[in-house]
This record gives sequence, structure tokens and C-alpha cells, in this order.
Amino acid sequence: MELILKQDVENLGFRDDVVTVKNGYGRNYLIPQGFAILATASAKKVLAETLKQRAFKEKKIVDDAKAKAEALKAVEIKISAKAGAGDKLFGSVNNADLAEALAKQEVNIDKKFININGGNIKRAGKYNAVIRFHRDVVVDFPFEVVGEK
Repeated sequence: MELILKQDVENLGFRDDVVTVKNGYGRNYLIPQGFAILATASAKKVLAETLKQRAFKEKKIVDDAKAKAEALKAVEIKISAKAGAGDKLFGSVNNADLAEALAKQEVNIDKKFININGGNIKRAGKYNAVIRFHRDVVVDFPFEVVGEK
């Protein structure tokens, strides 16, 4: 079943992508939730026209995202968390904690656009996160988790 996505869907595609999914997934989840519409011939023509009109606006958005990505490379983050014996943390550090630390550095990124390799961090050390500013602009961001006694 071919569908046109109305918004970004995790592990499937971005807004205005034409994707092929199994019938049940499209009919029972994506369409009723408002995430997608059927990719009929007329819907594809409308999509092509809107993509043409949006191309100029999209270039400016991509340039802004690249500028934010360049600004992020200058930022260095150290997240402190309570730690026990060795480097094991009490609790964990996740993408929300990283988004909060970035906000303190005046770089506002929504936590849903931050993906930490391995999910939750339970030990102190150096880690990488993948930050998505735009579908074409994805940045690897190194940061450090420091344990405080």
C-alpha cells in the first residue's frame, strides 16, 4: 500500500514522503491516526505541486539548520550526575538531560531530535549523540558524563 506521510513517522519516513507499507499498518494505524493519506494519482499531483512551491522555502530552512549545526560544533557539554563506586551512575542520563544541558548553553533543540547511541547512559564517560536539525542535516555530537560523589 502506497501512502503519503502527513508528518514525520519514526523509522518510516519524513513528512511528504511516499512510502510503501503493509496494508494493515497503513489502514489500521497510519491513516486513522492522521499520519498519512492514500497515495492516489491526484494526491501525488498535489504533492508534486506543493513540493515545487516549497523548494525555495526549504533551501532557507536547510541553510538555517546548517548554521545551527556549525554553532553546535563549538559547544562542549559535560553533564554531571551522582555516581557511586567506580563510574556507575545513580539513575541514568538520557536525551532529555542532554537537551536541558544544551538549553543552558543557549542551543535549543527538542529532545525528540536527539538520539543517544545505546539509549540511557548508566556510566560516566564520553558518549556520542546524533542530533537531527533537518532531514538533510544530521550531526554527531560528542559529550561527556561526569560522575560526582
